[in-house]
Amino acid sequence: MPIDKASVTGDLLCEAGVAHLDNAGAALMPRCVLDAQIDHLRLEAAVGGYEAERLRSDRLEAVYDSVARLINCQRDEVAIVENATVGWMMAFYAIPFEPGDRILTAEAEYASNYLAYLQISRDRGVVVETIASTDDGEVCVDSLKKMIDERVKLISITHVPTNGGLVNPVEEIGSIARAHGILYLVDACQSAGQISLDVGAIQCDLLSATGRKWLRGPRGVGFLYVSSRVLDSLHPPMIDLFSATWVDVDHYELRQDARRFENWESNYAAKLGLGSAIDYALNIGLDNIETEVSRLADMCRVKLGAIPGVSLHDIGKRKCGIVTFSVAGVDAAEIEIRLRENRIHVSVSSPVSTLIDATRRRLPDLVRASVHYYNQDTEIDALVSCIKAIAEQGG
Repeated sequence: MPIDKASVTGDLLCEAGVAHLDNAGAALMPRCVLDAQIDHLRLEAAVGGYEAERLRSDRLEAVYDSVARLINCQRDEVAIVENATVGWMMAFYAIPFEPGDRILTAEAEYASNYLAYLQISRDRGVVVETIASTDDGEVCVDSLKKMIDERVKLISITHVPTNGGLVNPVEEIGSIARAHGILYLVDACQSAGQISLDVGAIQCDLLSATGRKWLRGPRGVGFLYVSSRVLDSLHPPMIDLFSATWVDVDHYELRQDARRFENWESNYAAKLGLGSAIDYALNIGLDNIETEVSRLADMCRVKLGAIPGVSLHDIGKRKCGIVTFSVAGVDAAEIEIRLRENRIHVSVSSPVSTLIDATRRRLPDLVRASVHYYNQDTEIDALVSCIKAIAEQGG
């Protein structure tokens, strides 16, 4: 069933006439997500945080069920965390790396993740290797197969890199990881909310995501999936009296669910906002969302690609809602400013965010336009019109 655009745009709170095409940065929350947070904050103001938590305990617990439905897992495999970075780092630094272990990752891996690989390489003597890309730009599964040996400790892949429109073949990668008993960590920060995620089909052991991007949730909240298959082999890098129980003077016991990766203090308003955002997306349907996002992104690529002086930089056989481009003779930062002056929101993607891929492809700073299902065809036309004018004026 097609998305009811009138309904979803009626739930927007943005100023009329603004084209928000920065959903890969932070999407616009629907009204119900804002209401869920304000309602809880008002309750905290009225009765205090602890009492508000007690009164809303059923709703708070339901957020774990919402995440479980979103990614097809069990609720005890879900941790709600401060953001996707915290979730990813808690999972990564829980892995018991030893000298000589190998980490295999993508050429288009996100900078924060790669920095963690470099740190663990420095501290523990782990070897970090990138898997070759296909001519289309995604992880080459055949190359990955040839790299497998008994020293591969982890395969860690960003599902949708921060730029380039690419969707990596995480299911095929997962089949290889599972066949060889290798831990598999997926960064779904840019895919959760625009692409249907099934951790059973992906066959990952760990998956992290944020609320503020395609899920249309608040900032400052995300989630981590930890498969029950590997939970007992992972010790969180930090623990407190929520993630563990102090059983006697010299001993503690970790929780027996994924919440061992949480801590005592939490932004309960943001958690409820995340649950509301996920339920909103599930009500629309992730397949419906991906279909509309893909249609708008394809339209954007076709129309931008027809403008003289504009170069598209998207890769991959399968593409998503992220569209990256440059204009000859005009800096990306200048384009962003000029678009904002015309009430069009985009962002700039720097080569340092995906340094290996950007170096290989000799990428400059790129303009990143990222569409969502609530965007209109007319907003794409407004973007294209402005870019055409900028390209004609040149530097």
